[in-house]
Amino acid sequence: MPGKPAKVTLSDVATVAKVDRSVVSRVVNGDPNLNVRPETRRRVEEAIERLGYRPNAAARSLRTARAYMFGLFIPDFANPVYAEIIKGAEQAAGRLGYGLMTASSGEVRSGHQRCLDLLAQNRVDGLLFAGEESGHELERLRTAKVPWLLVNRRVNGSHRYVVLDDERASGLAVDHLVSLGHRRIGHLAGPAEADTARRRYAGFVAAMRRAGLEVDRRHVAHADYTPAGGAAAMREVLSTPQPPTAVLVANTASAVGTLHAAHAAGFAVPGDISVIAVHDMALAGHLVPALTTVRMPLTELGSRALELLAHHDPDDEITEVVTEPVEVVIRDSTAPPAR
Repeated sequence: MPGKPAKVTLSDVATVAKVDRSVVSRVVNGDPNLNVRPETRRRVEEAIERLGYRPNAAARSLRTARAYMFGLFIPDFANPVYAEIIKGAEQAAGRLGYGLMTASSGEVRSGHQRCLDLLAQNRVDGLLFAGEESGHELERLRTAKVPWLLVNRRVNGSHRYVVLDDERASGLAVDHLVSLGHRRIGHLAGPAEADTARRRYAGFVAAMRRAGLEVDRRHVAHADYTPAGGAAAMREVLSTPQPPTAVLVANTASAVGTLHAAHAAGFAVPGDISVIAVHDMALAGHLVPALTTVRMPLTELGSRALELLAHHDPDDEITEVVTEPVEVVIRDSTAPPAR
């Protein structure tokens, strides 16, 4: 019988990467004080991946008093946007030798208390929040010196967040519609209290002004990031005396309901009204018509958030914007306005 494959060790990785064993150990453990050139770190990470090195988590936990596990709280597993963020965070955690525990803050009885329970049990070393935790809750975590980071949202007074360039995404969407000849453009925005919705709305207004166009408040409707929310917002703007010839939808999930509401009201897309949405998902190309979107770096956002959480102390200020790639993906739901 063939023998059991030999376990890959730190020394094996060090030999392949041509570095000292201690460098490999510090990369694996996410040592924030490690000062090596980016190409050296990349060489170590590539050697880890190629050899399939997996650290002994139990031994490391005993030795370092860490759980080697991070927590990620999202608002809703049904929203496909968060699947991409989770994927990026899991990839980064794997590269650093950590695990990722994901939960929905909307599904647990008290998301904040759940976080404190995990920390008290030493089951996680830090927390990523993509939900709607309040500034008061986060202040309690800050006082307790707990590592945490907001993902694609900001809270007044907080200086620990990593976000996407939502203003630019809205601007690219408006520019695309203007280039097609649209002048009466509406916006199906997210919840008025949501930080992402405010940033996308600000980008929409700025782009309209750059194009010399007025924002008709009757063509702006706020709703949650769900198909039902998108449908309700679309019905609202279509009921105005002179509906827009195109709309920017703040979220792909909302756009699913938007297309359905337009069809139910007898409006052809894009013949009567063009639709473009922020975020690009695999499902966007399979809708009828196929949905034009603004692709955002969701996977990169999750990955970067995990890396920042792993490499910074609880008191460090983190205010970063993940800017690339952001691009318009043109499909069938946008076209020049009907004459």
